[in-house]
Amino acid sequence: MLTEERRTRIVEIVNEKKAVSVNELVELLDTSAATIRRDITELNRAQLLVKVFGGATAKSSLDVNTKEDAVGQKAKKHVVEKDLISRYAASLIKDNDFVYIDAGTTTLSLIDYIENRNAKFITNGVVHAKKLMDKGLESIMIGGRLKASTEAVVGPDCVEFIRKYHFTKAFMGTNGISMVAGYTTPDVDEAMIKTEAIRHAYKSYILADHSKFDQINSVTFAAINECNIITDKPAAKEYMNHTVVKVCEE
Repeated sequence: MLTEERRTRIVEIVNEKKAVSVNELVELLDTSAATIRRDITELNRAQLLVKVFGGATAKSSLDVNTKEDAVGQKAKKHVVEKDLISRYAASLIKDNDFVYIDAGTTTLSLIDYIENRNAKFITNGVVHAKKLMDKGLESIMIGGRLKASTEAVVGPDCVEFIRKYHFTKAFMGTNGISMVAGYTTPDVDEAMIKTEAIRHAYKSYILADHSKFDQINSVTFAAINECNIITDKPAAKEYMNHTVVKVCEE
């Protein structure tokens, strides 16, 4: 297949499917991943599609979020759903677990339901650390630069801190979940922390209500199959096929 013919076909596939991964295009077009990536880069430059982490989306289907609400605003959204999710997540904590708790409003709610006092905890959330301490749970606060809008510790020092540890479980927040872009956040510094925590965890869980699905933010911190998802409503079939999705319902 000639280059122009192949690129025309890529645009047709992307417009039809709305979002497609590099691997899907490799199978459909019987060519190498490197070739597909070059094609996507050129088609993105020509504004015929939008290049995203791991693939491409149709121009009309992508709305990339680049800003993040402050903690106070996020805490008021989907309160019931967050309680369902965090209650189940807390039940997964067992004796002798070493648990990483990411900054975020759903992960903060998780602490309210922790009953196991034989586990140890580590967090980059300022309010999270205070709540863990108030509950008398053995915990570690990660050092680094404080990001006021999310009340999280971020930066290179934080990444280096995490590299020293190995967690049995990590409970992570996310701003968006997408089959093509994976788990995303608007902030590069926070993405670095999340990526490192997931790399150093035996098992990672994304705590996310239904509103986070099919949302893309500007920075990917993990691929869709790197974490299990705990949510409040059944996800689309394509998510179920690529990762473990636990639905928490009343």
